[in-house]
Amino acid sequence: MRSKMMGCREEHQSTHGSVLGGKPNHCVIYPPKSSIVAEELERRNNDWFVRTKVASDLKVQVGDFSFYLHKLAMVSKSGYLNRLVFAKRSEGHGQNGGNVKIVLDDLPGGTNTFESIVNFCYGFKVDVTATTIAPLYCAANFLEMSDDLHQGNLISKTEAFLSFAIFSSWKDTFKVLKSCESVSPWSKDLLIVKQCSDAIAWKASTDPKAFTLGQNSNGNLNIGEPSDTWWFQDVSTLRIDHFIQVIESIKRKGVKPELVGSCIAHWTAKWFSSTTFVFDDPTIPKHLTEKLQRITIESLINMLPVEKNSVSCNFLLYLVKLGLKMQVNFELLSKLETRIASMLEQCCAQDLLVKNYGDKDTTYDVGIVIRVVNAYVLLAMKNSRARLCIVGRLIDGYLTLIARDINLKLIDFKLLVDALPTNARSCDNNLYRAIDMYLKAHPSLMEEERASVCKAMEYHRLSEDARQHAMRNSRLPLKIVTEFMLLEQVKMARSISATKSNINPRTTTQTIMKMNNKKCLEKGFIAPQKEIMLIRKEVENMKMQLNQLQMCKLKLQKQVQRSSIK
Repeated sequence: MRSKMMGCREEHQSTHGSVLGGKPNHCVIYPPKSSIVAEELERRNNDWFVRTKVASDLKVQVGDFSFYLHKLAMVSKSGYLNRLVFAKRSEGHGQNGGNVKIVLDDLPGGTNTFESIVNFCYGFKVDVTATTIAPLYCAANFLEMSDDLHQGNLISKTEAFLSFAIFSSWKDTFKVLKSCESVSPWSKDLLIVKQCSDAIAWKASTDPKAFTLGQNSNGNLNIGEPSDTWWFQDVSTLRIDHFIQVIESIKRKGVKPELVGSCIAHWTAKWFSSTTFVFDDPTIPKHLTEKLQRITIESLINMLPVEKNSVSCNFLLYLVKLGLKMQVNFELLSKLETRIASMLEQCCAQDLLVKNYGDKDTTYDVGIVIRVVNAYVLLAMKNSRARLCIVGRLIDGYLTLIARDINLKLIDFKLLVDALPTNARSCDNNLYRAIDMYLKAHPSLMEEERASVCKAMEYHRLSEDARQHAMRNSRLPLKIVTEFMLLEQVKMARSISATKSNINPRTTTQTIMKMNNKKCLEKGFIAPQKEIMLIRKEVENMKMQLNQLQMCKLKLQKQVQRSSIK
């Protein structure tokens, strides 16, 4: 029936694939007979003329082009043109044989669309595709070409093929939606965008076809890409306002929040350059680019699914980076940072890696991690120590990943080390490893700077192997090495006192501490290298004495056992 009414010829396509290739569905609209017999519409430079025996009495200006037409043919099918012509005649225009002039600067679709409308009004067939149908439908509504004026008018004819193009083919749905970009807000008001969005959502939520997308390298966006993400590629071609509409429709269809979050991440990676964070749309004037970026990022944050684990921590950090770059709403950014902070206990160190791309920047953006950790501290003040230690291990692991960066400033490294409370670490081995790596990558640091980095590291939270390594580590400041050696001696003295009861523990400890404290105080805790070597020898001697005492203790125990048996 549709073919009889419209004279449509369709070339059916597969329901999947990129929107960039293939022939669209095609339709030929055969209009009702015109009241004026015309041979053809021809163009001469920027002027269009209808070849007919009747002289033109209507001039319509559309952009830079002029159409010399006939009032009878045009006003019989357009209520809008009918009112304009009537108004012009009331003002005295065209009464002396001159043309009535009408300007249509805001016609949806512009010159190309109006050419099709003229063909329709004069009884010529009109070729339409999925790419051209939306502008033509909007223009028909703009000109009020309804069946009330003429049966089988352009609105009803275009509406039939528009519905078919939207719902019959996945590819054509995107072609229609992309063509709506040039006819906003008409396409929105006429619900074309909504129909396309609902069609995409319905197909994305029900079609089982799947394909695997490529994987990302470490440090880039960690976008979840399960097997049912075949629709991501085409959805990521949409402009932000249309993308928002599609995501809202997809949410209403009950698509899994994890898929929605991954789709938003995929769109973001597609539209924002990873090197300069410039909105990748050459059609936008430069003076509007920054404002559009800010609005876009705020829209992305607002449309994120609220469900737990629906969006990766890495992508949220990426949004924070973009938000800081574009100076988005402060409250919105704080809310996003708080959301990331609540996820830290389930993250791994690699999730915190968001790359920088400037020559003088650090490899990874440390500033956004500092902001999130600070937000976590405010959020987790009442958390148990066990939960705090999980985040402590996470941050120490992250520090080991970034410590070798020669561009990493001391203040940033130290801010991250000191961001967590002291009870967030039960073991400082990873922290010591990160500090050692940082000192090795930054050999020009002053003694005081190295000491400030090491301040958070505590002797009693290091394993025995880590302590021994630290006391032999020439990269650590002498003050820290001396302190560790003194504490080692105190520890050994207490062990000796506990093992050999006839040695006065107070006398032994005081003797060792007085001897070493005197040396250290005289030098202001900056002992020369020779004294450090002497202290190391003393530590070794104390170890030998402790071993001998332990052997003696074992012998005495055996003798006591033999005596009791006798």
